[in-house]
Amino acid sequence: MSATEGQPAPALDLPTDGGGRITLSDLQSRPAVVYFYPKDDTTGCTREAQDFTALAPDFAALGVPVVGVSKDTVKKHDRFKAKYDLAVVLASDEDGTACEAWGVWVKKTLYGREYMGIERATFLIDAEGRIARAWRNVKVVDHAAGVLEAARAL
Repeated sequence: MSATEGQPAPALDLPTDGGGRITLSDLQSRPAVVYFYPKDDTTGCTREAQDFTALAPDFAALGVPVVGVSKDTVKKHDRFKAKYDLAVVLASDEDGTACEAWGVWVKKTLYGREYMGIERATFLIDAEGRIARAWRNVKVVDHAAGVLEAARAL
């Protein structure tokens, strides 16, 4: 299965930093951003989280929550969030259920070696729970700003 524009957003029910929990129903009736990233505290993932954090007031003004998802534990998310003073919710998908459902658990290649990993991807969900926009193989630079512009257009 894969998250595709125009289709209902796949299931989401995950523990979050700070001992919380996020479900798809928590995000319905308003637009939301769900972004998947490979790993806490790595260069690209840190930059992406910082960029979404810098724009958090703008997303909040639109009533659009931003949720980052990786396979890191809640404990790692708590440390990552505290270290960089992040203002986005970080959800833990340790067993990979959400990554599979959203179609972001993919075969990757690095230096000729193949392995399974999280494809950096972002999804803008509309108020009806459908995928309004999907960004795959995200390049981090200016990405959060592009997502904000798309959210403003909803």
